[in-house]
Amino acid sequence: MRLEVLGGCGAWPTPDQACSGYLLEHAGFRVLLDPGYAVLPRLLARVPAERVDAVLVSHGHPDHCADLNPLLRARALGAEPPAPLPVHAPPGALDAVLALDGRMLADSYLLREFRPGSSFHIGPFTADTWALPHFVPDAGFRLTAGGRVLGYTGDTGPSPGIAALAADADVLLAEATFPEHVLPPEDAPLLSTARQAAESASRAGVRHLVLTHLWPGTDPADALRAARAEFDGDLDVATPGLTIDLG
Repeated sequence: MRLEVLGGCGAWPTPDQACSGYLLEHAGFRVLLDPGYAVLPRLLARVPAERVDAVLVSHGHPDHCADLNPLLRARALGAEPPAPLPVHAPPGALDAVLALDGRMLADSYLLREFRPGSSFHIGPFTADTWALPHFVPDAGFRLTAGGRVLGYTGDTGPSPGIAALAADADVLLAEATFPEHVLPPEDAPLLSTARQAAESASRAGVRHLVLTHLWPGTDPADALRAARAEFDGDLDVATPGLTIDLG
């Protein structure tokens, strides 16, 4: 299993960072995880649009799904449109994005909605899902293939579900919007810090923690410093081009 970060910026893209977007590959099967703002250009620099085999979306905020629209355009309006793209998402999460072009793109995708808490297969991957606390319904994932495990939180506040989905994972891709303290404080039940992500990773026995969804302008060193106080395994911030071979 191989993970490549296409973007890891929270809220909006910056000149050097797309929002959440990750390319996961195993046995030649490619899953695009959370196509947020500005992810498509980074994706196309690595693989043609028609070579994406499935899309998996954690929740409906546009910094996690807006670039599904140009991805579908690139597939549907090309010279040789490929087969419809399987798109997996929680119920209603993609209603706004899929409505942008109405019927024009209707034949370019197969929407497969799932309830967080369910399990299903995407090509060679098994996806186990958890409902995690956020401003809108959010699904955390435990993705397994070839004996390797990737945990992904989407966007979430503190939850025992994080340690469950990340138990003994090879990699945990964890939301860490702020280094130490969520701002404003009333959002603390719905977002996480780098320190909280590290605490969850330590409890779960994670080998490699990747901090993602940092607020624009956050110094990655501050996030790493906060996380290192709680986690002694391999540690990175999600930056474009970061590639991890899970084995």
